[in-house]
Amino acid sequence: MKIPRKDTYRLQDKIDLILKVNYNSSFFAAVFGLLCFFFLDIRGIIPYTFLGYAFINLLNTLLYKQHKNLVLTYNSTSILSMLGALIITIYSGGIESPFIFVLAIIVFAGYVTTKVFGQLYLILNLAVLTLLFLYDTGDFKISENTVPVEARDWFAYLSAMFAVYLLGGVFGKNLLRAHHKLYKSRNEIQERIEEKETLLKEVHHRVKNNLQTVSSLLSLQSRAIDDSKISSIIKSSQNRVVSMAMVHEMLYKRDDYLSKIELEPYVRELCDYLVRSVKGSNRNVKVALDISDYKLSIDTVIPLGLIINETITNALKYGITEGNDGEIHVSVQKMENNRYKMYLGDNGVGYSEEINPKTSNSLGLKLIYNLARQLRGSISRDYSKKGTHYTIEFEEVIEQFNSVD
Repeated sequence: MKIPRKDTYRLQDKIDLILKVNYNSSFFAAVFGLLCFFFLDIRGIIPYTFLGYAFINLLNTLLYKQHKNLVLTYNSTSILSMLGALIITIYSGGIESPFIFVLAIIVFAGYVTTKVFGQLYLILNLAVLTLLFLYDTGDFKISENTVPVEARDWFAYLSAMFAVYLLGGVFGKNLLRAHHKLYKSRNEIQERIEEKETLLKEVHHRVKNNLQTVSSLLSLQSRAIDDSKISSIIKSSQNRVVSMAMVHEMLYKRDDYLSKIELEPYVRELCDYLVRSVKGSNRNVKVALDISDYKLSIDTVIPLGLIINETITNALKYGITEGNDGEIHVSVQKMENNRYKMYLGDNGVGYSEEINPKTSNSLGLKLIYNLARQLRGSISRDYSKKGTHYTIEFEEVIEQFNSVD
């Protein structure tokens, strides 16, 4: 699997940091070992530990170019550093050794790599410090301080220089460089996100405008036709177009751009439009909504809006007759597994149980059932109540919107 570009940069920063630390620690360990041997007149295991660490760690670093396993290289260096620091600490004063602070660098290096390694080496080094304390306070001794008295100040000075340079000159310098790169990359990513959000909002704005143009054309066409049946069909198509245009308009108006639609405002605006469109300004239809603050994807809201458009349009045209007070109910409840239940009902005259998508040529009725299937849901009708009542179970769809078959 291809590593994302951003993660590739981060991984390369870690690789560069670990390799630089390894090369620098190997070089200064070799120099420290030679100084111990020739300048400080320290004999025995301390200078040999420095030189052995320098050679093995350099070899471990060079082998990375062959196996490309960063975790193996890092852990080998960390374990080698812990053993080397422990040996030098024991033979240079135990818990009072100035070289003991190198153990803190190992913990710091762990947290720079990953949190898991940082916590692991923190626990290990705390255990090592405890053992060193118990060793120094106990009666059992395997070695005394092998650093000559006259060289201990120099050894302490060189140990501090070694630790400070690794911590500041290598880790600090490279972490600052990585931070600057990350900050610059973050700003670039933020600028690209803002640019894409602007472009996406512009796309929604243009789609909305195009759909409104189509709606206007359909409206003009319906007025120019004398046949009331054909005019009604065109008007229905216009309402379907408007229900989709409203989705894109709501996305365009959002200040915090998200690909989610607030369901309650959308359904309210759609219902108000349909009542005005079908019944006119002198309407006696009450719309009752029971919808919580749900936010659904555009791929869910568009077919859901079309279902609401068809059911309410049918109710307003054929169910709720003139002179009668009409009521329309729309409620949505969330269920388990990211599924929802929508209830649509009216107090109109309803229609016969024998009328269904298989026996009727009604495009609106077929659309309702097909759109419910597209939402991976089911639809059922309640015949026990007056009017037309649907219960639709569906799930949120997050994918490219496909046309209804």
